[in-house]
Amino acid sequence: MKRITGALLVPVLALAACRSDEELQLPQPLGDAAAFSYPVELWDRGAEGETILLVHVDELGNVASASVDTPSGYAAFDSAAMAGIRKLRFAPARVGDQRVDAWARIPIRFNRDSVPTPQLGDPERPQ
Repeated sequence: MKRITGALLVPVLALAACRSDEELQLPQPLGDAAAFSYPVELWDRGAEGETILLVHVDELGNVASASVDTPSGYAAFDSAAMAGIRKLRFAPARVGDQRVDAWARIPIRFNRDSVPTPQLGDPERPQ
């Protein structure tokens, strides 16, 4: 795989065990999405796609586990998404001032025209 820009990281839904009426603040990716490599064979073919990962971020901001929630249709994109997510760190989810572990649905978009920019999505409206 070749490191080529074009993966977009957007957390869109987080779930956490909340013992409070305070709103859950989503885990936020730290750094950029340079951890994601666009598979060369798919780049050369002009392929684009999106893999949605289900990621468990612990209270320290580490990726505790991850799995493919919705495959892209290309095994190479799915593998690249899984490899990249394990390299990222997150600001952990919070409920008030308390750090909490949380699950997040995170789409990783492999698009030849975009620059990877981690962004938070609206948890009520998955994209």
